[in-house]
Amino acid sequence: MTNTANKDTAWYEERIACLEEFMTPERAGLFRRTLAQRTHYMTVLAENTFHPQNAAALIRHCEAFGIQRMHTVESFCEFRPAAAVVRGTDRWVDVCRHASSAEALRALKAEGYRIVATTPHREDTTPETFDVARGPFVLVFGTEHAGISDEAIAAADEFLRIPMCGMVESLNVSASAAILIYQLSQRVRQQVGAWAMTPQQQTETLYRWMLRSVADAPRILERRFGDGPEDGVSETSGSLEQS
Repeated sequence: MTNTANKDTAWYEERIACLEEFMTPERAGLFRRTLAQRTHYMTVLAENTFHPQNAAALIRHCEAFGIQRMHTVESFCEFRPAAAVVRGTDRWVDVCRHASSAEALRALKAEGYRIVATTPHREDTTPETFDVARGPFVLVFGTEHAGISDEAIAAADEFLRIPMCGMVESLNVSASAAILIYQLSQRVRQQVGAWAMTPQQQTETLYRWMLRSVADAPRILERRFGDGPEDGVSETSGSLEQS
């Protein structure tokens, strides 16, 4: 994960200290405690999520279980989380948009992620047997009706399923994501040494969170430091960015 804003840690820390003057100590402390639990080690790729409530649920699951960055494919429909369901959690998760599955999978492989296709139709690993320590991974979730794409199947390094003992064949994407993100994020923290975001990544993210939380933050920084509105903002800041 690269810092596309090309600022050093001191640059961010100076501006964080400035914005912290306009926050309560409790709020600033909550941000730091939350960031200490955030990870880039695992991420999520959602392909053409049509229903806004499912889009919102995916973001909420990532936020709740410490996944800082998720990816979306929007070749057929826009990823539009329902505001009443997402309830502001999209402010704290970086969402990277992609125009196609092929583009998203290429980008994730280039970053060193294992492609893990979630499907009930492949006999491979389960949440209990999946090797979280083998390296960073992305969980690929398909559409609500068609499942994951042929591109994701072809590119997959591994397949992951949730074992069931009832007559139902599969769960919906929101329920599947909640189970897998919770179980695997817990195992990552228990079994992987370097699962947390780096200090630099935490600092950059804290800066972006403060920009979104402090009223008139850009104007405050412009008066204090002469910053422009985009200074220090990486390609995954903003609520939803196109890659």
